[in-house]
Amino acid sequence: MVAEERDAAKARGGRFGLATLSIGEDPAASAYLRRIDRTAEQLRVPHRSVRLAGSARAEEVLAAIRELNGDSSVSGILVLRPLPEHLDEADVFAALDPIKDVEAVHPENAGLLALGTPRYIPSTAAAVYHLLDSWLAEVGEEPSAFYRSSRIVVVGRSNNVGKPAVSLAYAKQSAVTSVDEWASVSGRLGSHTRRGDVLIVAAGVPGLIRAEHVRAGAVVVDVGINLVEGEDGRPGIVGDVAWDEVVGRARAITPVPGGVGPVTDVWLIRNTILAARKGMAT
Repeated sequence: MVAEERDAAKARGGRFGLATLSIGEDPAASAYLRRIDRTAEQLRVPHRSVRLAGSARAEEVLAAIRELNGDSSVSGILVLRPLPEHLDEADVFAALDPIKDVEAVHPENAGLLALGTPRYIPSTAAAVYHLLDSWLAEVGEEPSAFYRSSRIVVVGRSNNVGKPAVSLAYAKQSAVTSVDEWASVSGRLGSHTRRGDVLIVAAGVPGLIRAEHVRAGAVVVDVGINLVEGEDGRPGIVGDVAWDEVVGRARAITPVPGGVGPVTDVWLIRNTILAARKGMAT
C-alpha cells in the first residue's frame, strides 16, 4: 500500500523525504532512529538525519527546524523525544511547519486530531488501531460493531501516543477510560484497567501491567519500548506488559519487540508521502 502511494505521488511530481531531528543521546530514541532509517531505505523514501548536541540552545534547535521547513526535498519532519530538559517541547513543536509535521505535534494538528478531523494520525496511535483492525479481520468481527460495544482503556497520557489513542477511540464511538501510570502508586490502576475490553498500554514503565490488571479475554496492545538490562547483563527491549503473565489471560496480545513498532515505522513513512501530497495542494 505504501509503495503504491509512493509511486503515485512520484508520478504526480511530488517530492517527498523524511527528516528526523534528534537532540542529545537517548538509547531508545537511537534504536528508533535506526529502525526509521532501515524502513525508509526499504520503502525507497529519502531520510535525512539531523543530530544536535544535548547542550544545543533553543535558538540552534529552532534554526534547524526553520532550515528543514524551507527544504523542498523534505516533506515530513519528526522531532525525536525525549528532548533535553532545558528545551521547551511546546516551543519546539510549534516551530514546525504544520504541513510537514507528520506526527501531529504542532498545536494546529493536535487540535484537528482532537476535533476528529486529523490532518495526520500520529504513527504509533495509527499503528495500534491498524493492528486492531487487522486482528478483527482475522477473527471475522465487524470493526464498527466491535468498537461501539467495547471499552478501550488507555494507560499513559503522552501527547504522541496516549492522547491520540484516546481521540481515535472516541472517533470509533467506543467507551473510553484514560489513566496514567501513577494510578499504580495508589493501587487504583487495576480498578481501571480490568474494565477494558481493549487495553492500550503506553506508559513507558517496564512490566507495569501484570495479570492482575487484565480482565480475562481482553485484547492487549503493548506500545512500550523499554531498554532494560537482561540476566546476562546485556540491554534488551521489553514492553510495558509482563508478557509471561498476561499472554495466557488475554484474548490477543502484541509482542515487544515486533508488534506495534514495525507498523509505526511504516505509518511514519506513509505520513511523509501524504505530506508531500498536501504540500503540493498548498
